[in-house]
Amino acid sequence: MAEVEATHAVPAPPEDRDEENVVVDPAVCVYCISDIKCRRYHAYKEGRYLFPNDERENDRLDMHHALIRVVMKDRLFFSPIGDSPGRVIDLCTGTGIWAIEFADLFPSAEFLVSRLHSNKCRVPPNVKFIIDDVEDEWGYENDPFDFIHARYLTGTLKNMPRLLEQSFACLKPGGWAEFQDWDAMVQSADDSTKDTSIEQYFLNTLPAFESAGYSTRPGRYLEKWMKDAGFVNIQVHKHIVPLGTWAKDKRYKTIGAYNLLQFEESLEASAVAALTRFQNWSKTEVDILIAKTKQDARNPKIHPIFHFYVVFGQKPGKPNTD
Repeated sequence: MAEVEATHAVPAPPEDRDEENVVVDPAVCVYCISDIKCRRYHAYKEGRYLFPNDERENDRLDMHHALIRVVMKDRLFFSPIGDSPGRVIDLCTGTGIWAIEFADLFPSAEFLVSRLHSNKCRVPPNVKFIIDDVEDEWGYENDPFDFIHARYLTGTLKNMPRLLEQSFACLKPGGWAEFQDWDAMVQSADDSTKDTSIEQYFLNTLPAFESAGYSTRPGRYLEKWMKDAGFVNIQVHKHIVPLGTWAKDKRYKTIGAYNLLQFEESLEASAVAALTRFQNWSKTEVDILIAKTKQDARNPKIHPIFHFYVVFGQKPGKPNTD
């Protein structure tokens, strides 16, 4: 995993973040993006990442971050990393919003952030962005981390167990790794999603991703993958995430409202490349399915839910306190 200084798109930074902390990727022209179906996609290992890389998608990812902050009751992580987490890496960071907030909380931490592309931004002085594919060999075994974090890898990786194995190998003894991810299949406690367009959306889109080798329901397997990789002291937090404002409980209604905002924007982002490339759908067919799915998502008689998992574990051994 070669280190390349890069940049990213985030909301306006705090006033005390100096302009001199702006980092510009010297190889930005290498990572220009190609057009497909009216959205922009990554040119880095072109076709490797099926989601768009444009401002609409960046906005959606930031909405997703806001959703998970509500789901996790405003916590960024659950791992017991203490007040001085040391050397940290955030994998597949997206817009970088989680990393920026974490780095601001822990200014003494040495923070690496991995992603597939670069944009212009300001970053805290303790953050260094790297452009790489986390499914390549990392090479950090001799310079390991105290804390490894990854969130929302659904539909982006082809070998999640290998990712956890590499995380284990590149973690210090006593260090922690935390993975936060979805079971992306829609569900309902009362079967109200059965035979709906929202069910059809996932029955078509998820197999399209899976036919190309991507993991679409990683959340429910994270505990097993962590055990297989060698982690101990594993804890699992499973969260119910409604879609829409149908829930009677005030907190779940709020979560559902946040989820609906990012969900409607995610429909095209998730479906277009996967269905047109791997299932031979036309763009018109995808658009019709998306329109019907949005109608279902706003129907108060349909009660969709998803499960979001936060799973963390520790590498055996005592941390080096020297």
